[in-house]
Amino acid sequence: MTTHTLAVPGARLHYEVRGAGPVLLITGAPMDASAFAPLAEALATDHTVVTHDPRGISGSALDDPEQESTPELRADDAAAILAALGAESADVFGSSGGAVTGLALVARHPGRVRTLVAHEPPLLELLPDAAEQRAATEGIIATFHRDGIGAAWGAFMANAGFDVGGGEGGAAGPPPGEPSAPSEQDIANSTRFFAHELRGTARHVPDITALTTGPTRVVVGLGVDSAALVTHRTSVALAEQLGTEPTMFPGDHGGFMGDPKGFAERLREVLKGGG
Repeated sequence: MTTHTLAVPGARLHYEVRGAGPVLLITGAPMDASAFAPLAEALATDHTVVTHDPRGISGSALDDPEQESTPELRADDAAAILAALGAESADVFGSSGGAVTGLALVARHPGRVRTLVAHEPPLLELLPDAAEQRAATEGIIATFHRDGIGAAWGAFMANAGFDVGGGEGGAAGPPPGEPSAPSEQDIANSTRFFAHELRGTARHVPDITALTTGPTRVVVGLGVDSAALVTHRTSVALAEQLGTEPTMFPGDHGGFMGDPKGFAERLREVLKGGG
């Protein structure tokens, strides 16, 4: 693995490169490069795998720490990283907020992406109860400012559909990337997420025309164990607007962490055109 720093307007981006072969960019939000390391290692045998820290997260420092993070800004950052690598085009796997970044990348930089696998994008504006979801997001942000990170994660997890009380009907465990004993960096990343990133990601409305008429193949990924999550509903809603069906992947929202090798094999199949 090699590590790199790239200066872009307003930030200095940390990214990592592994392997050799067709370029595959893996992106998350707020998840950083380290969260995708096992998946990247599993894919690096036959791909040049690029992971990165989104602006304001972990090693990607901002000129203005109060800058809002939007899918559009993150998409431009992803395009800049690909340009720095000399990659005219690449496949992209985006998870959660990174899937929203990928959708913005396809719309803003036509032809840059060959295949986008958008894994469980939290596109709350596509839901019939979008107004209620918008209010819930604002409530989570207010909880963060009033009661702190722990309370905000609890509210976020409950709204997302994770089982936070041991009852039935929710997905088991915490959301991917949220550790039980957070480090100082984890706390900084969570602060960034609730204060400056969550709202912009949750309110993004994808450009369906650009996604369906451009040269990029767009695949909506969905975990086989994600039925209880709000991202199941948003993934189905996006697939309907694109005129496709969701493509199933192992595990739930964080399936790439629970079984990185199995997830990598499924992703290879999909990138080769498999359903």
